Amino acid sequence: MSGYFVDKSDCSRHSLFPGVLLQTMAGAQMTLSLVEMEPHAVIEMHSHPHEQIGYMIEGEAEFVVGGETRTVSAGQMWRIPGGVPHRVTAGARPVRAVDAFYPIREDYR
Repeated sequence: MSGYFVDKSDCSRHSLFPGVLLQTMAGAQMTLSLVEMEPHAVIEMHSHPHEQIGYMIEGEAEFVVGGETRTVSAGQMWRIPGGVPHRVTAGARPVRAVDAFYPIREDYR
């Protein structure tokens, strides 16, 4: 693996919930995650101390963040401050999204 370029096959893989696959890599101070969700898969309500921002590549999902519910579609973004409870439910099609976390998610290495 190059120090500058990362192939998806070099990433850590995590299946946190049924139908949810994350492939992650970390830099010096942040973590980047490719999230793939099967239709109707659910990332259950949780929170973490990390700031999280994301971009929906394809599909759509219902987000519940801090008690606010919104459907996010391809081309849209979100931000979730550290400590705020959130949940994501994929729609009828597969979802692909990118999340960035600060500071590094040690549990995703």
